[in-house]
Amino acid sequence: MIECCAPAKINLALHVTGRRADGYHLLDSLVVFADHGDLLHLSRASELSLTIGGPMGAGLTAGADNLVLQAARLILPPDKGARITLEKNLPVAAGIGGGSSDAAACLRALADLYDLPMPSAHSILMLGADLPVCLLGRAARLEGIGERLTPLAPLPDLPAVLVNPMEGVSTGQVFHRLDRVDNPPLSPLPEGADLAGWLDWLADQRNDLQGPALAVAPVIGQVLAAIQDTQGCRLARMSGSGATCFGLFGSDAQAQAGADSIAARNPGWWVRKVVLRGGQETRETT
Repeated sequence: MIECCAPAKINLALHVTGRRADGYHLLDSLVVFADHGDLLHLSRASELSLTIGGPMGAGLTAGADNLVLQAARLILPPDKGARITLEKNLPVAAGIGGGSSDAAACLRALADLYDLPMPSAHSILMLGADLPVCLLGRAARLEGIGERLTPLAPLPDLPAVLVNPMEGVSTGQVFHRLDRVDNPPLSPLPEGADLAGWLDWLADQRNDLQGPALAVAPVIGQVLAAIQDTQGCRLARMSGSGATCFGLFGSDAQAQAGADSIAARNPGWWVRKVVLRGGQETRETT
């Protein structure tokens, strides 16, 4: 039996810098991972199966199109199977890479379970643009369509609050509403900066999908306002294509107080105090 964590992926900044002839958008993004996520339990079996549970598992199906099963079929030889249980703790269609992180964790666990080589980089990317960075599992700059990764020298851990209004957002609809695709890339990264320096740098960056996502799901504006109005919040921004938003704080105590305040005022929302890891691999396998 192997148990592994599939941490939430957070786009601290996400700039859309172009679009290829085949329609894929080009990105420049700073990605980190939270110390909270889904859990997978895997064991050897003669056939491949998936069971889904957890507080966010309702409505998810274990059909052939599930990304965890797609990843498993990608790495498993025909004569091997696995019994997989997914404990879904992250909201679905939330802009925090839950499905991709689950698939990446599945690939790592099955490689360990059966001593298998990883599939090709091309086949992994075909499962989704977030798969390569989720497989890396540490702070990185993501460019291109997700295939160009630059692991970062350790940056400070970021006390944060994640908030989702429990409204799924279609990535396709958000990209469809983009007004322009030739936006400037990230500013030069402030290597060696302390927490204050990184917060100042992040304040000058963007998520180019935030405006289009607000048009698709106006509740995101309420989420951002709730985070911004919390004492000690240094920056509030949407992650990925939404609807999860994050707030960055100067200390763990401020982040915890912020999470408690937001949850109390919005009982229907998903709210978590987390630490966004600045360099260490956040995946855990036992």
